[in-house]
Amino acid sequence: MQTYRDNAGRTWTGAIDVAAIKRVRALSGYDLLSMLNGNGSQRLITDPVLLVDVLYALCRPAAARLSVTDEAFGRSMAGDAIEHATQALLEELVSFCPNPRDRKNLRRAVSAMWTTMEKARDVMESRIESDLESEMNRRLAALGGSSGSSPGSSASIPTG
Repeated sequence: MQTYRDNAGRTWTGAIDVAAIKRVRALSGYDLLSMLNGNGSQRLITDPVLLVDVLYALCRPAAARLSVTDEAFGRSMAGDAIEHATQALLEELVSFCPNPRDRKNLRRAVSAMWTTMEKARDVMESRIESDLESEMNRRLAALGGSSGSSPGSSASIPTG
């Protein structure tokens, strides 16, 4: 079973079984099985509110024992906690898959998704860095400054 920690320091286990899938459907309206056929992962991965609702539904029995409401759970989920919870959820879903060949293929799909997301982040970082550098050079040029980083040669500096 995969676990993750929220920002309040609590450890959660979001085990996926038939009862958990039914609970998620009833509480969040989301069908975890849609991810097995490739129809629901994009929505879940890109909507952190839906994701946290699904996570809470999965963890609801434990949350009830700890008197953690859905609102308190939601307040404790941000940043890295969401990233780690997403990874745990996807790994649990792969483990739930009944057929070994389907599990293998789903594991490959999840791995490819993470790889693609990392590549997209790399592209975005490069684009932001390039755009920032271009914008700074444009502003320097508008101020009459040089866009180069080295000072003029000493031959161009008057000596007297």
